[in-house]
Amino acid sequence: MLQYRSAKPARRNPLIDELLHHTHHDPHRKASALADVILGGQDGLVNVLGVILGVAAATSDTRIVLVAGLAATFAESVSMGAVAYTSTLAEADFYESEREREYRHIQDVPVLERDEIREIYAGKGFEGELLDKIVDTITANEDVWVAVMMAEEHQLMPTDRTAALRSALVVGVAAIIGSLIPLLPFGILPVAWGIPVSILISALVLFAVGFYKARVTVGHPGRSGLEMAIIGTVSALVGYAVGAIFKVPPMP
Repeated sequence: MLQYRSAKPARRNPLIDELLHHTHHDPHRKASALADVILGGQDGLVNVLGVILGVAAATSDTRIVLVAGLAATFAESVSMGAVAYTSTLAEADFYESEREREYRHIQDVPVLERDEIREIYAGKGFEGELLDKIVDTITANEDVWVAVMMAEEHQLMPTDRTAALRSALVVGVAAIIGSLIPLLPFGILPVAWGIPVSILISALVLFAVGFYKARVTVGHPGRSGLEMAIIGTVSALVGYAVGAIFKVPPMP
């Protein structure tokens, strides 16, 4: 099995520092926590809203609605946390497999790999002696060489395995919080009033989340909020339609 050094590249001069700073600039990392919160919260809210609307449409028993909602809340949180954990580990495994393959390519066909580095930076506008210096600097160190190839050719960034548990916890907790939002009205209102209030509150929360997401990332805040509110509400109303179709007749 091919042996190689630590994933952390050695930096030997200012040019390498500048190149790797550019190579490893990853906006996704800054937004990863926000993405986890939105993933868990939005998924939990929409799914549980759909469940409780379906149950509420099928029966007027508030207790049944609450039990169904709570069951869906915790099942959803565990499921979403597990998915976040396994998907993060899968990303890390994929990165490592591609990274090992790049080390093998450098060992087996260094000329071709060097030409790829030249093409990458020529495409960025570098030429002449400066391009030669960049290529020589990068290819002088295998760790730097592989790091650049992973980022520039494959568009992949290293995934911290320790982040998998953190991501799972964030997604799981966000799912619980999001799931409880549409359930709260049924704790204080009868089913007939709980349904429209739950839909309204959920739509407002989804709008706020979409608005905030666009403010901190890209896009039009109002449009983003409206899209998220409409998509989430329509998705949840499918549950209501199913419950209405299979409505439980009242006891004689």
